[in-house]
Amino acid sequence: MKNSNFIKVILLLVCAVVTVPSMAQFNLKKAISGATKVVSAATLTDEQMTEYVAEYIDWMDKHNQVCADDNEYTIRLKKLTEGLTDADGIPLNFKVYYVIDVNAFACADGSVRVFSSLMDIMTDEELLGVIGHEIGHVAHRDSKKGFRTALLTSALKDGISSQGGKAAALTDSQIGDLTEALVNARYSQKQECDADDYGYEFLKKAGKNPWSMALSFQKLKKLQEESGAQGTSKLNQLFSTHPDLDLRIKRMEERATEEGIEKPASATTAE
Repeated sequence: MKNSNFIKVILLLVCAVVTVPSMAQFNLKKAISGATKVVSAATLTDEQMTEYVAEYIDWMDKHNQVCADDNEYTIRLKKLTEGLTDADGIPLNFKVYYVIDVNAFACADGSVRVFSSLMDIMTDEELLGVIGHEIGHVAHRDSKKGFRTALLTSALKDGISSQGGKAAALTDSQIGDLTEALVNARYSQKQECDADDYGYEFLKKAGKNPWSMALSFQKLKKLQEESGAQGTSKLNQLFSTHPDLDLRIKRMEERATEEGIEKPASATTAE
């Protein structure tokens, strides 16, 4: 059982293979310097940004331990996401990071990454609601807009060279800057509410109880309270701080109640 005092929440996810003896903390970056290359960031095209997204998620997968195909976490995730192939035309792919951090994230290219510690505290339906929320950001193009903003304000702030329209490779230090920008990013209140609604409808379409959206938020709130003030800001970053967890719990509960959907009898709350 993991000590909640060591559980941290950040915007992105990480995992380990079966043979790894213990969980690692999420790896944000390799702290090395890289020469900045020159060309105006304003020239960044959609095609170039797509290349940077692919490069970024590839770096994350290589520098954080990904659960093997025969790992119990991977098997569970595959079962839950079976049949989920795209989000409004964007192809989806799923992996588990085996780490102590509690989180899940989705990139603009449809890459969804789930932390094993998040899976430990969520039921299947609650976890599916979280995944639905993240897919909602992809489908609504929130992830694309957020990545572009982070790219232009961090890794590309001094310019990146490009030749023949092909994006230049990011250095490790630039990827680190980009990661920190993403960690500190915030979706708007409307974007978060829309993603919550997407997760709610996502559960209904899957034949699951949408009360699980509120229940997953309740678990995160409880974890937030147990982690104390030091962990509060990081815990809020799982779904951003707009609006806060209390308001989001209330909103999902009210919607399920208005629709006459019965709350699961076995549900536990963070009251």
